Amino acid sequence: YGLTPLFRKEGERHLIFLAPSMPEPKKRLPTTNIVMFILTVLSVLFVSAEPKGPIPSDFLGQLWVVFKSILTGWPFALSLMSILLAHEFGHYLMSRYHKTAATLPYFIPFPLPPLGTMGAVIQMQAVPKNKRILFDIGIAGPLAGMVVAIPVLLYGLTISKLGPVVADPNGWIEGNSLFYLFSKFVIFGKLLPEPATTHGLPLFLHWIRYFFTGTPLPIGGVDVFISNVALAGWAGLLVTALNLIPVGTLDGGHVTYALFGEKIRKAYPFVVGILVVMGFVAQTWWLWAVLLLWLGRVHAEPLDQITELDPRRRAIGWFAILLFILVFSPVPMVLLG
Repeated sequence: YGLTPLFRKEGERHLIFLAPSMPEPKKRLPTTNIVMFILTVLSVLFVSAEPKGPIPSDFLGQLWVVFKSILTGWPFALSLMSILLAHEFGHYLMSRYHKTAATLPYFIPFPLPPLGTMGAVIQMQAVPKNKRILFDIGIAGPLAGMVVAIPVLLYGLTISKLGPVVADPNGWIEGNSLFYLFSKFVIFGKLLPEPATTHGLPLFLHWIRYFFTGTPLPIGGVDVFISNVALAGWAGLLVTALNLIPVGTLDGGHVTYALFGEKIRKAYPFVVGILVVMGFVAQTWWLWAVLLLWLGRVHAEPLDQITELDPRRRAIGWFAILLFILVFSPVPMVLLG
């Protein structure tokens, strides 16, 4: 009859509504997905390229130098794209497993430093049947991405070197999350960046201040000059954290809606408010606060909102919240200018 049952709970009552069924999504060739993926790979290669040798005067020679320079970016491009592919196909394959229609990932090229991409998006073309399916689709991406990001980061740090931090108008160092701090400690045996002075503060208070504000700048101290592979791993942590913000149609929104139900809507103004306050330290968060005005208001409500998560999924959901805390960086980039 072209109707879909919706299962809802109001107080102690279980209600069933009938709504018009959504039309079946049309099958399309993935031409756009493939083109955007290729453009994103080229964009990432371009951003991570390192010029090699003098530039000749003839045109063909210049093209050859450009080509060789772009090829130097392949360790970063391979590492970063592997993390992003794992994340996005975690969502896609889980959607296929649960027979919930979804698009292939759309990668977004952004040929500017430091990453060359703004990640990728997948659009669900059908409403998940219940909270368990919504949860599985939401959590699959971050977990799959982290499975790749962690070894990439640790290997990248092993081929990175320590050095002095100097003032540089165009320079920056990557911000710290608790997990990134721990990873550097595992590889180098110290918390980095190691300050030249704590300006009279106890070391613990210095780290609290630096972690949440990125100040004082560690000029004269020691930090790891991360390899391109480590940069990709660090970016994987950042992407995971951003996706796990617990609002709206982000992965974290799917997970927390499945975990807490309608109550999670009350968190939305607090999350946006926190980002606005954090924006006074790192202006990037103002952009995210604006984006969440669009992405954060609406949740992907499943057809069945009565069936709750089983204990195993609830445990994984709480682990996802812990993971968000561990990989979230209050100051994603510290400028050295």
